[in-house]
Amino acid sequence: MAELKVSDVSFSYDNITTVIDGINIELNENELVCILGTSGCGKTTLFNVISGLRVPQKGRVILNGKDITGSPGHISYMLQKDLLLPYRTIEDNVSLPLLIKGEKKKDARQKVQDYFEKFGLQGTQKKYPSELSGGMRQRAALLRTYMFSKDVALLDEPFSALDTLTKSDLHSWYLDVMDKIRLSTLFITHDIDEAILLSDRIYLLKGKPGKISDEITIKEPKPRRKDFNLTKEFLEYKREILAKLYNSRFADNNG
Repeated sequence: MAELKVSDVSFSYDNITTVIDGINIELNENELVCILGTSGCGKTTLFNVISGLRVPQKGRVILNGKDITGSPGHISYMLQKDLLLPYRTIEDNVSLPLLIKGEKKKDARQKVQDYFEKFGLQGTQKKYPSELSGGMRQRAALLRTYMFSKDVALLDEPFSALDTLTKSDLHSWYLDVMDKIRLSTLFITHDIDEAILLSDRIYLLKGKPGKISDEITIKEPKPRRKDFNLTKEFLEYKREILAKLYNSRFADNNG
C-alpha cells in the first residue's frame, strides 16, 4: 500500500473555476516524488488539498490507509521561504510544532536536540535566524517541518531562493538526511534539472485545469554521481520532459 495516495482529486474555487482535475498520485516510503509543471497549473493548490488546507470537490487523500481529506495536521508542509521567527532562537523555532501540539517548552527543546546533529545544525541552537546563512536557515526550516510530521513532507520550491552552489549542496544534504530518517517527500518545482537530480519519480502537471499528463521514473540510483547532470542519460530525461511539457516542440530541436 502506498504511504500517501491522492485519488481522483479535483478542486474548484467557488465551484466555478476548476484548478486541478482528476489528480492521481502515489508516494511510497522513503521516496522523493516531484510535481513538475509550469506556473498556473495548480501545483500549490494541489499541495493545499493534500495538506488538508483545502477540501476538494471530488476525490480523497489517504495517508497510511487513513482518509485525511480536508483534515490538516497530518502532513508537514514547507513553503518557499523559511519563515523562521526572527525573535526566537533556532532551537525554539524548531520546537514550535511541538509547542503547538501542547508540549511544554522544556520538553520540546529536549526532544529536538538529537536532530540538530542529523540535520547539520549542531551549534546553532542558541543562535537567531539573522545569524545564519540562507542555506542553514533552510536546514532549520526543514527540521522544523520534520518535527511537525515525521512521515511525509510537502516541500513547495524550498531551494528556489538559493544561489546555485548553495542549492547544489542542499540537494546532496537533503537526500542524505531523507535516507537517514526514512522521510518521504513530495516536492514542487519549476526547475527541470532539480527534478531530475532529486526525484525517484516525476509527475508532470500541465494545463488549465491542471492534470497529470505523464509519470517519469528516474532510474539512476541514488546518491547520484556529482556529474550526473552532464551525462547523456540526464540530457535524455530532460529532452523527454521538455517534449511532454511543451507538446514535443523541444524534441525536434534537441533530437
